[in-house]
Amino acid sequence: MPAFPFCEVVDRRPGPTSKHSHESVKSNQPIDRRKRSESLDETADMNFKPVITNVENLAIRSTPNDKRNRRRSGRGRKKIFENYFLSSDVSVGLKRGELIQGPLRINPKNYQEAFIPSPDGNRDIFINGIISRNRALNGDIVVVKLLPKEKWKVITPDGDSSEVNIIAQSGVPGAVNNMTLEDLPAQDRVKILEASPDVIIEEQYDDSQDESENESSDLQKIVVGESVNKIKFSPSDNAAGCSGTQTVDKGATRTQTSKQGKHCSLVNDSRNPDRFLQKTGKVIYIVERKHSRAVTGFIKPFPDKSSELYKGFFMFSPVDHRVPRILVPSEECPKDFMARPSDYENVLFICRIVDWRDDSSFADGHLTKSLGQAGEIEPETEGILTEYDVEFSDFPDEVLNCLPKFLPWTIPKEELQKRKDLRKECIFTIDPATARDLDDALSCRKLQDGNFEVGVHIADVSYFVHEGTALDTMASKRATSVYLVQKVIPMLPRLLCEELCSLNPMQDKLAFSVIWKLTPQGKVLSQWYGRTIIRSCVKLSYNHAQSIIEDPEKIFTPDELPPVSPEHCITDIKTAVINLHNMAKHLRKQRFDDGALRLDQSKIAFTLDRETGMPQGCYIYQYKDSNKLIEEFMLLANMAVAHIIYGLFCEQALLRRHPPPQTNMLDDLAAFFEELGLNIDLQTAGALHNTLNETVGNDQYSAARKEVLTHMCSRPMQMAQYFCTGVLRDETLFRHYALNVPLYTHFTSPIRRYADIIVHRLLAASLGSGHQFGLNKSDIQKQADHCNAKKSASKKVQELSTDIFFSVFVKECGPLESEAMVMGVLDQSFDVLVLRYGIQKRVYCNGLPLQGFTFHKVGKKPELRLMWEPETLDQKPVYQVITIFALVDIVLKSDSTALKYSAILKKPSGACV
Repeated sequence: MPAFPFCEVVDRRPGPTSKHSHESVKSNQPIDRRKRSESLDETADMNFKPVITNVENLAIRSTPNDKRNRRRSGRGRKKIFENYFLSSDVSVGLKRGELIQGPLRINPKNYQEAFIPSPDGNRDIFINGIISRNRALNGDIVVVKLLPKEKWKVITPDGDSSEVNIIAQSGVPGAVNNMTLEDLPAQDRVKILEASPDVIIEEQYDDSQDESENESSDLQKIVVGESVNKIKFSPSDNAAGCSGTQTVDKGATRTQTSKQGKHCSLVNDSRNPDRFLQKTGKVIYIVERKHSRAVTGFIKPFPDKSSELYKGFFMFSPVDHRVPRILVPSEECPKDFMARPSDYENVLFICRIVDWRDDSSFADGHLTKSLGQAGEIEPETEGILTEYDVEFSDFPDEVLNCLPKFLPWTIPKEELQKRKDLRKECIFTIDPATARDLDDALSCRKLQDGNFEVGVHIADVSYFVHEGTALDTMASKRATSVYLVQKVIPMLPRLLCEELCSLNPMQDKLAFSVIWKLTPQGKVLSQWYGRTIIRSCVKLSYNHAQSIIEDPEKIFTPDELPPVSPEHCITDIKTAVINLHNMAKHLRKQRFDDGALRLDQSKIAFTLDRETGMPQGCYIYQYKDSNKLIEEFMLLANMAVAHIIYGLFCEQALLRRHPPPQTNMLDDLAAFFEELGLNIDLQTAGALHNTLNETVGNDQYSAARKEVLTHMCSRPMQMAQYFCTGVLRDETLFRHYALNVPLYTHFTSPIRRYADIIVHRLLAASLGSGHQFGLNKSDIQKQADHCNAKKSASKKVQELSTDIFFSVFVKECGPLESEAMVMGVLDQSFDVLVLRYGIQKRVYCNGLPLQGFTFHKVGKKPELRLMWEPETLDQKPVYQVITIFALVDIVLKSDSTALKYSAILKKPSGACV
């Protein structure tokens, strides 16, 4: 059930499109950005060529729609798409329950398939084909009318030859999709390739890991012998249910596998029980165009020379194949394009969709910019920022004029009198070594009674960002900073992010502080909050803090730590870090004893060349005790502030909730685990966490098995969401599933999250002193929705940035070899977790030197049996069995297409024949 049902429809057709790139459901499948949409002609392989220098030939201007229409008027006006319903009819249909509203999610692996969440929490509603999608794009908020029951999709409970997993839902974020795990976020914790880097890009602490990504599962029956790779067998070993040997077509393309894994049919009859049916529908209205309508891609001549469109238009082929092909007026393309089309074969462009007529399978668009060569980091980065509507231009003058005029800025005397002065306290920051926007600081002082006074001190950004100003408007629009591999796109001007607000050492700073009296075991005895003035005495990195934690007895010399304020000594800082670490361990244990859930998702980090910015190396970022220390006290502060603002502003509090997993999908997952012979407890968040950590084993591959299982368990999970308490009202819906707490919010990162600024303003209003909070609950909910959308877009862009850098790394440093664990088995391919790099890739049987392969089930466990070609005529074929959790050897090789690389299975050595 959507958290905030749509009640009143605003007619926004066709009008300017919304600029919010949004996916409201958890996204675990980054788009393969190099997989182009189908074209009417053969697509040539792209090779690196010099960047086109005559960009001035690209006319960037609008063509009036009436001019387009005159050009296309000779075509038949036969409609392809249905008319949208009237807004008044949509309002009535929604109120009566006859229509359903939700965010549209298009399968990144098959653009014909789309889905919206079902209000009853059961299987997603299936929208089959582009016609039924009715010109809506991924992320749009749409209204759907259900088709008659006889047209619903039939889910075969035990398919015969396809991806063997749980019920086929959607191949898109937030849904179970037959273990198409290739596009999930990169996972693992194995550190690799550390070759004296010039620049180390380190992970920021992101407390979203404690929310929507904190899923887990149980594995009580892993038999190591069943998980060993390179299993040999003879043809006589075929078991019942084998689908027969398939010969390998060396000319076959990998897109053939898109037709596999379909345990479903659109043919229905009354004999099918409802549990085997999936509702289908069609889009009849677009409430809000969340998709930016800006896409990257390539231009080429219209393929049909006999068409009336050939002379007047070029074809734009988007990289994202979920977006339609676009007709671009010829005068907007480079003037020498027709004479020298090969020069532009590998040049990325930005195109913006301006219309999509009901009588055309093509959208209309304007070519707005030439980015540069496909496959190069900066053009590709600018492309994803534009597609996901991330504002990365310089801040305009009206925004900069809101900043203090006289620098260096000092705290006014009247402000000193309003705040608690903590400048003499031993306060310090712990952040990634490269961080420049320091949001939070900690303090810890032992009291005479043996307890501790612990403070969390957060930059008071709301002091500088006044409500209703141009600066505030820009911050609310951007909503979040976006962290790319090579840079940060800030939410606020750098003067605020890195200087005035940032809690830099040995500088007086304005803060909001929450201070507790805690026992050594972390039990809260008392609490105070308010506006303060602090002076951090040192900027520690996570590695500095980790060194202190790992060796408490070590005497640190001044050159082993950053510069320390003369008012405090290294011993004071070291003692505070150790005491905080000890309390954090108790807080963490108590949280998980109380039923919290965490999925440790490992992330790739890169070492970059200082001059070129190219990746020199790649490693899996290590989440250590110093990270956990910060996490625990940030969580404690966020939970404390959530209770404060809800208690004082029950109608206006901005909180963050995490809905429980979708019940139907969780049941499907349990059934799948049962088929695999795994006894997994999925009843509660705490059960997932505990059983996963207790039962994956303790050998060298236990971490990999845990990664595989947590990926499977992540699919039923939903995204955490900001919301206004005055709109949702039902307190049972406020809960945070992963943290297993009744109230939670974001308070600790106002430099990079606008939601935190709203929370700070609520706190300021609670303290009086003339601070007024001007937003009503409707305004807060609108901003909450926008923050949700921007947070989702930011996460996607961060994932795609990592994909770009890793693809370049494979091209520059590959081929790369690694051991891998099988995550999912299909009838013509299988998915693996590449252990050395923590990424997921799909291995296609048609790309291997095989004589043939078979797919079948042993009991209900899926298996692929591969028959390798012998190297010489006198040798016999080598056989290999591929099952879930099997270990295999993989080679990652760069493809000829920009930013594409493949995973190739290595032939097992020393195998029996």
